[in-house]
Amino acid sequence: MNGRFVRRPQVEPLSPSPFVRLINLFRVQSDNTELVRAQFDALSKQLPLLYLILASTSIAIGITYHDIAPVWLSLYIPAGFFMICAVRLWVWFRRRGKTVSDEQALKHLKLTNLLASLLTASYTTYGLIIYQYGDAYAQSAVAFCLALTVIGCIFCLMSLRSAALSVILIANAPFSIFLLMQGHTALRAVAINLAIVSIAMVFILMVYYREFANMVQSRKDLICKQAETERLSDDNFRIANLDSLTDLPNRRRFFAALTLTFEICHKSGDRFAIGIVDLDGFKPVNDTYGHATGDRVLVEAGRRLQDLCGANIILSRLGGDEFGLIVTGNPSDEDLMALGKKLGDVVRLPYDIGASHAQISACIGFATFPDSANTPDGLFERADYALYYAKRHLRGQTVLFSQAHEKLIHEHSVVEQALQAADLECELSVVYQPIVDARTGRIAAFEALARWQSPFLGAIGPDRFIPIAERAGLIRPMTKILIQKALRAAATWPDQMRISINLSAQDIAVAEGVVQIIACVNQSGVDPKRIDFEITETSITSDFIQARRAIDALKALGCGISLDDFGTGYSSLSHVHKLPLDKIKVDKSFISDIDTNPASFKIVRSLIVLCQDMGLTCVMEGVETEAQYEILSELGGDYIQGWYFSKPMSADLVLRYMEQDQPDRRQKA
Repeated sequence: MNGRFVRRPQVEPLSPSPFVRLINLFRVQSDNTELVRAQFDALSKQLPLLYLILASTSIAIGITYHDIAPVWLSLYIPAGFFMICAVRLWVWFRRRGKTVSDEQALKHLKLTNLLASLLTASYTTYGLIIYQYGDAYAQSAVAFCLALTVIGCIFCLMSLRSAALSVILIANAPFSIFLLMQGHTALRAVAINLAIVSIAMVFILMVYYREFANMVQSRKDLICKQAETERLSDDNFRIANLDSLTDLPNRRRFFAALTLTFEICHKSGDRFAIGIVDLDGFKPVNDTYGHATGDRVLVEAGRRLQDLCGANIILSRLGGDEFGLIVTGNPSDEDLMALGKKLGDVVRLPYDIGASHAQISACIGFATFPDSANTPDGLFERADYALYYAKRHLRGQTVLFSQAHEKLIHEHSVVEQALQAADLECELSVVYQPIVDARTGRIAAFEALARWQSPFLGAIGPDRFIPIAERAGLIRPMTKILIQKALRAAATWPDQMRISINLSAQDIAVAEGVVQIIACVNQSGVDPKRIDFEITETSITSDFIQARRAIDALKALGCGISLDDFGTGYSSLSHVHKLPLDKIKVDKSFISDIDTNPASFKIVRSLIVLCQDMGLTCVMEGVETEAQYEILSELGGDYIQGWYFSKPMSADLVLRYMEQDQPDRRQKA
């Protein structure tokens, strides 16, 4: 072939010859399982009638020729036919309503096809033999009975085309020929009429069988469409009710199950609980290693949680890194706390993310019915508050909603309503706490701290109203007012004196918030290089990409960036490395017992070394005693802040405080 491929012509399959097609008409179709099953079901109802017709024909012919034909023709053979028909009638009657396999159904059809030919041949031969013994009346009776019997049998066998055609051919063809050969005009007319009727019966049979087969195929197609519809319905149900990532019930399914469980327990009086699980530290993993790795961590966390959930617990993924629990079976408070501990322990196990491992934890909030709320929505809100309380005060632990939390919700509601109605420009104020250079003892900066004096509630601390303002969406207008007031005060200070201003996570979460901050700086007239903005680790972990954009914008303006409360959140060193930070403020929780707790001492020392290695300024917060100050000075901290030097002071006291500033000046609070 000279190395070339030769395209061979495609050979069309040969269609069967007319003779083969004719033979196939008398065979049972075995290549269509649904058709075989439908034929069997139809015959199981019709064949008992067929054998009843044959049995009655045997009796009628035997009685007609009782005194005319020999006894073996008028009695024995009809009796034999009757017995055969009676047995087959009983067999088919027993099969009605019974389930048989496809192979068994096909076997019964083939046997019926064979018996139809044999019985037709037997009855035809018997009729031709006994015909000659009778007079004109007897012969007419034989011809009439056999004709009616053939028609009845054809109708009973119409769903099995091969058997019906065999009956027509074997019965009517010989009889037509026999009557033509009798030489009598009337009999010849009967023969011709019989032939015409036979042809008509064949036509009717072919049409009926085609419609029967089409009906079976249509039913098959309908079943397939129904199956496809059910599959699509199942898929839609899955999409609507299951989380595509973890295959757990989704938020919609969770609330549907919550409503149903609430209705059941409300009627029965049973106790149940709902819980919300939040994965602490997941956001840094997702931002650092990518969404694909984050998805794997979520799937693994969901699997671990599911493995701990028994039959009385419904676990759902509410969205993001939150999971929901519905715990039934009258759980006690101790049961819920024990469950929370198990869930927290399994979440804290390391996650394999390729070349390294990631570690996260979980905060869990539980609320119980009927103790916490009397509506499904109220119950969920209480569980959400318990989660919020855990995230704010008890990181990585489980909180069960209690009456104390209900009291806090009421108090928060009162504070929120007061904030909503407050004249923030008049009621908000700023106080300032000095930040001292650890080497010289002189004031290097002041941190601006928010205060709120409500005409209805009195003085409210920032640890109370700031979180409430964040949850109520009021923090950005508050931030604007506080920045403006702080910068107005800073404008009266010496040019070398810096000011440090706290920002909420919501302030930098959207571009509009950053634009607002930049506008306040530009309008103040204060050199941006004198301003440090403090952001928390939560600001970074909630949305690292947006936090980076916000920090870049503020750095481009000339402002410094400090990472506040370092060590209390879940920011990773890779985040610290990637962000253009200027300062790190070590949280006061490590400072408070640095002189008594070796672990705190080692942590602070490591953080100071870390800052030195990364070229960052280290600020120590919460210094209250001389012992703490001496230790931090020896460790080499850059700046120190706390009540050891001064409590936060109003703007008018700042100028006097700076006038008294001198090296190593310390004012114990």
